[in-house]
Amino acid sequence: MTRVVALSGGIGTGKSTVAAMLRARGAVVIDADEIVHRLQAPGAPLLGELAEAFGPEILDAHGALDRKRLAAIVFADPEARRRLNAIVHPKVGLEMARQLDAARRAGAPLVVLDIPLLFESRAAGAAGGASALPFEATILVYAPRAVQIARTVARDGCTEAEAEARVAAQMPIDEKRALADHVIDNGGDLADTERQVEALWRKLTAP
Repeated sequence: MTRVVALSGGIGTGKSTVAAMLRARGAVVIDADEIVHRLQAPGAPLLGELAEAFGPEILDAHGALDRKRLAAIVFADPEARRRLNAIVHPKVGLEMARQLDAARRAGAPLVVLDIPLLFESRAAGAAGGASALPFEATILVYAPRAVQIARTVARDGCTEAEAEARVAAQMPIDEKRALADHVIDNGGDLADTERQVEALWRKLTAP
């Protein structure tokens, strides 16, 4: 029987690192962000919807999505963020459901639904998106807020103030920690994270 869990975190917590560790152990990871990027590719219908909703300035000279420009709009305006989610989330949810059905039919032992805004969506009672898919438990990848900010600055080349605004736009990581069924603390070194992932993998795949 296929077990299904949902994986989430916060900006700068290292969720992708943990997802890769689970994938290396044999989990099927269905990544909402990967699906979003594919749906927002040049020429895709979703990209046209976004340009209509947020203006042609979110497209670069080649007609591709300027993610930094869109991020600047939605992180500064909660209403814009809600509008973006209403456009994107249902389509992502449908594609994740399709991939989940395929993984079940293939007999995958563990499917991980990688959903960045899982806890925010559930708190808001979002319908039709990835957070509405069926799963048995939630996994949170955790890192202290100061670590989130430092990693976001290093990864995105943004200012500390911009990183703080992005972190503040999400549910506080300690609130998510209280809601999660399982927590991977990724605030330390990778070897420690690897040990935690191995222990959780064994727990989730035990008969």
